[in-house]
Amino acid sequence: MIELKNVSKWYGEFRVLDDCSMRIAKGEVVVICGPSGSGKSTLIKCMNGLEPFTRGEVTIDGISVGAPDTQLPRLRARIGMVFQNFELFPHMSAAANINLAQLKVLGRDRATAQAKTDELLARMGLADHATKFPAQLSGGQQQRVAIARALAMDPIAMLFDEPTSALDPEMITEVLDVMVGLADEGMTMAVVTHEMGFARKVAHRVVFMDEGAIIEDASTAAFFGTPRSERAQQFLSKILQH
Repeated sequence: MIELKNVSKWYGEFRVLDDCSMRIAKGEVVVICGPSGSGKSTLIKCMNGLEPFTRGEVTIDGISVGAPDTQLPRLRARIGMVFQNFELFPHMSAAANINLAQLKVLGRDRATAQAKTDELLARMGLADHATKFPAQLSGGQQQRVAIARALAMDPIAMLFDEPTSALDPEMITEVLDVMVGLADEGMTMAVVTHEMGFARKVAHRVVFMDEGAIIEDASTAAFFGTPRSERAQQFLSKILQH
């Protein structure tokens, strides 16, 4: 479904991604982890062209992200993206946020879009919050609206860029529960996260990054058993000791 071949990216003299290659099969959940500044968020944004890359190739469902003739807006409409900071329109209600791309990008009529929105709000446990604006919602509720907005486009895959890092601890579980449900339904997912409990429970594979490079790409059992690299062992010893 998603394939990266030798992807590199520079900001001036700084190499933020260094020859990264990985594959995500249909229905697979891959967690991307590593220390801050290791290139995780940049890598996942390269997957749907939100970040241009300097060298290499990214393909999604056989479509080259970097090809000059690829219509990125059309491709992105098929790839759900959930950000760290929700990115909801503050002047629009929860329902309107979910409706907007269905109407403008997919060309659905309002009744069809609203029916989809109502279904997703109910699924997220937010049926009673449809008319509320983002400022009237908790962080966990806002992130669930953002997930519903992505799902409203009927995506073939979902990308999550640290979806719980801006949340209070009490709100993290409600968002992770939604993501576990998506994984159980067979959604193809790439997730940048420090939530190692989620990774252990849901991920098929774990990709560990450091200094812009993919250091390990292993099954979840192998990664949490005995990582091959000393750097990954150090990372896990620090993040799991609490």
